Amino acid sequence: MAEYCIGIDLGTSGVKCLLLGDDGVIVDSASEKYTPDFGANGHVEQDPSVWWDKTFSCVKALAGKNPQISANIKALAVSGQMHSSVFLDKDGGVIRPAILWNDTRTTPQTKEIYEIAGSVENVLSEVYNLALEGFTLPKILWLKENEPDNFKKVSSVIMPKDYINYRLTGNVYTDYSDAAGTLAFDVKNRRFNESFVEKIGIPKEILPKAIESTGTVGVISAQTASELGLPHGVKVIAGGADNSCAAIGNGVVSSNSAVVSVGTSGTVVAFLDDIKSKVTGAVHLFNYSYPNSFYAMGCMLSAGECLNWLTREILTGESFDELNELVAKTPIGSNHLLFAPYLFGERCPHTDPSARGIFFGLSSLTKKGEMARAVMEGVAFGLKDMFNLVLDFASMDEVYITGGGAKSPVWSQIICDVLNVPLKLLNISEGPAFGAALIAGVGAGVFPSFADAKEKSMRVIKTYTPQNPEKYAEYYKVFQKLYTTNKSLYQELLSL
Repeated sequence: MAEYCIGIDLGTSGVKCLLLGDDGVIVDSASEKYTPDFGANGHVEQDPSVWWDKTFSCVKALAGKNPQISANIKALAVSGQMHSSVFLDKDGGVIRPAILWNDTRTTPQTKEIYEIAGSVENVLSEVYNLALEGFTLPKILWLKENEPDNFKKVSSVIMPKDYINYRLTGNVYTDYSDAAGTLAFDVKNRRFNESFVEKIGIPKEILPKAIESTGTVGVISAQTASELGLPHGVKVIAGGADNSCAAIGNGVVSSNSAVVSVGTSGTVVAFLDDIKSKVTGAVHLFNYSYPNSFYAMGCMLSAGECLNWLTREILTGESFDELNELVAKTPIGSNHLLFAPYLFGERCPHTDPSARGIFFGLSSLTKKGEMARAVMEGVAFGLKDMFNLVLDFASMDEVYITGGGAKSPVWSQIICDVLNVPLKLLNISEGPAFGAALIAGVGAGVFPSFADAKEKSMRVIKTYTPQNPEKYAEYYKVFQKLYTTNKSLYQELLSL
């Protein structure tokens, strides 16, 4: 008898659930949207009950639309936005709205963490990553310093997907991949760094238990299962951080494999058996959702959004297909026009919130197609910056491409030429939700292994091979100078 599992992607602006069979075929999906609360001074929050209500609605819809299948659903797993903080009291109640990953109120706390630790190098030696505003530990420290009454109530701090798991089972857990993004986790040894956390002034008792992504949190409570239309005994598998789940869902399930994603932001994620290179903080080093492994990740803050911005604010509303036609007719180098893709500042390779975008080489002859191609090439150069850094930690012999940008053959070819590696496009484009479904399936034994799940569900539908790497290498040398030449000017301009 066929068996099924559910994968859930709990994102920043919505939730998506999909139903996957043991043959690797997606049966159905459902989604719901929501909007975080954006406040003054960089505050971004969300009531966790919104996540629960929307997730409940999606899962119930899947079960209701597929009654002949729902009785054979064996497990579910959730992929969730990293770093965001959910504060629970001793009774499991939510104390205040969750502080999200893109909230930037914690600049003073990140500085304080470095001061307490003694140096950047000391922080890296303890938790393998830099202290950034988006991470979880600075948010906990902010709560302690700014809302002491709420802080006194805190019994547990978990991430968004862990809250869904808690509501399903009553059990408080996280997984290694999400714990790695808290700045409180000893990534190398797969455990919370309790001594470091206490040195920062946070009690270790509020840290949840961490397990592998494929580990079992519990089973859905009988009452909740009935309300959802699911059978009793459905396992809740721990799931993982969104970037980790997305990589699983894009075929990165073995050594020497990686994925380049061109979504709103851009990422390069590579599978690591171990962390052997010197930790510099240039890229993130996190635990992976594949058991007993790690991944190196670079993240640029604006990738696909650069093209969206250009279309929305500068051009005349050309469609995505029309832009691609214009770009395809434009020569490499966009007639000597370069674009620096730092619309929101930058995270990797330049940790600089003051960085800004640049068109370099504009003239009265510049046309729309050249601006569009320059944006695509600039994003590709930004990905190259990260790709080179990730190469310090991992071999990338098999590289996949995904995200909205991968829907453009011309952009995919540009990225392939700039990176100078073949890029494989898969038949699956569901990202984190699909990765979560595979994690649920492997965790519950629906699939015997990730390799088996990949073989059943994924196939390469197109391979891009480098066509003009030498020409792009010349332009890349000039691109690299844009940031270094203008670094001090960014800060000077914003200070006016």
